[in-house]
Amino acid sequence: MAKQWFKDSVVYQIYPMSFQDSNNDGIGDLTGIKQRLHYIQNLGADVIWLNPIYVSPNKDNGYDIADYKNINSNYGTMQDFEELLQQAHQLNLKIMMDLVVNHTSDQHEWFKENRTSQTNQYADYYIWKDPVNGHEPNNWLAAFGGSAWTYVPERKQYYLHIFAESQPDLNWENPEVREAVFDIERFWLNKGVDGFRMDVINLISKPDSLPDVPAPVTSGTTMDFVADGHRLNEFLQQMNDEVLSKYDTITVGEMPGATPDDAIKYTGLNSHELNMVFQFEHVALSPNPDVRIGKWHDEPVKLVELKQSLNRWQTSLDGKGWNSLYWNNHDQPRAVSRFGNDSKEFRDVSAKMLATTLHMLQGTPYIYEGEELGMTNGHFTKLAQYEDIESLNFYDELVNQKHLVTSETMLKYLANLSRDNARTPMQWNKEVNAGFSTATPWYAPNNNYPEINAQKSLSDKSSVFYHYKKLIALRHDSEVIRYGNFEPIDCDDDQVYAYRRHYEGQTILVLSNFTDKTISRDYQQLNADELLINNYTDDQGKTLRPYESKVYLFKK
Repeated sequence: MAKQWFKDSVVYQIYPMSFQDSNNDGIGDLTGIKQRLHYIQNLGADVIWLNPIYVSPNKDNGYDIADYKNINSNYGTMQDFEELLQQAHQLNLKIMMDLVVNHTSDQHEWFKENRTSQTNQYADYYIWKDPVNGHEPNNWLAAFGGSAWTYVPERKQYYLHIFAESQPDLNWENPEVREAVFDIERFWLNKGVDGFRMDVINLISKPDSLPDVPAPVTSGTTMDFVADGHRLNEFLQQMNDEVLSKYDTITVGEMPGATPDDAIKYTGLNSHELNMVFQFEHVALSPNPDVRIGKWHDEPVKLVELKQSLNRWQTSLDGKGWNSLYWNNHDQPRAVSRFGNDSKEFRDVSAKMLATTLHMLQGTPYIYEGEELGMTNGHFTKLAQYEDIESLNFYDELVNQKHLVTSETMLKYLANLSRDNARTPMQWNKEVNAGFSTATPWYAPNNNYPEINAQKSLSDKSSVFYHYKKLIALRHDSEVIRYGNFEPIDCDDDQVYAYRRHYEGQTILVLSNFTDKTISRDYQQLNADELLINNYTDDQGKTLRPYESKVYLFKK
């Protein structure tokens, strides 16, 4: 297997609004991130992924960009960014920017002029269609609820927005749009950034003639229908040829609905497009059985289904492409609350179990800020506690407009899956506002921050933080962990996730108990040469205690 630096790396994701406030305005900023670089270096991560920091009206927390070449003043200045980049590089930390080019903000100069007439210089930068029989051009629904089309009287046309009304989709069929995007990429790469995470990049090529979505028509079926259009490979190859191949970058494409075969097309060893994709399959498990309600549900994920998904990606991409490994991010609930057990009794041990399970897989691991502390969902109980546009829109649509669920039920769904669960401020210490800010934060901290915080974790060598640190060190030191082939074990076991990795005569065996029960499994672990890591203080051989996870090494 070709050895490239992104395969050897561990990525730490920062949501700037919620990471560290340095000027006491209640919003995280670039100087705050600079103040915490040594923390990330101590953890052992190699790359920092920054969620969008560009000028934005923040209708979707930065994923609605109004100016790609300037910094949102809430976060600081371009000089602040350049200093952050320089200091990160001095600590051998790379910076990956978040690039959002499927859509812009409706406050972008392109769109503000574009919407005024059908003949201006940006008239073809977005996707416009005439009304059909006096209504929308097709039946597409937006990811955040409602129609994917909005009418503009000045043009007497509808524009397409796969997400919010304030996020119009760019027209990638226009070569001027593609060149404008490539120019943005060169701007940041020439500053020295080390790559891009590309938001919903597999939506940039829309289906020819924009036909109706076959029934059932939901936001989810619309997304799947739009994804992976016929010119996507062409657009990504052009991006690689004209920009990415000329720099030493890490590139990951967020691709909702992507299959392993899709990923091989876009990230395969000979594809010359991207390094890896973010796929959604394992975080989209346990959707509501009523397709009208989509993902919103509060049922726990079934382990067998989780293993089937992760195993499929491991085996399919082995030797053909490269996986991204993640449990959570800014768009997903906290890992320990969704896949583990965030009770006081089991939070610590289950957070470590999830970390071990993921970091021993083949691919590049991503750690979302606070995951290394075992931060949990907010467990909110009132609608007023939510800020996320997706959560609020779907509450209104499913409860108030369509009356598909009760308020009480939808609040349970939001408590389980809302993106706001991941966006509470980073929990640095037990002081006011978790040490995030002395001012009122833009979003209230999780109430459990006096018990779960970085200061406390750093003072306890048995904490979740130090377990992550050891996992990262093991990955850096072990080729079998980084490059080994994947062998699933007992795929139908609904209690234990077990697998092996093989490389040049060495094997690791990974055993993870996903239950709160003490159980027993025998995979010849007593014959292992070494126990590399576990999340209990001793090893009881064939016994697996609640949420126990351990990794054995078998040498040549």
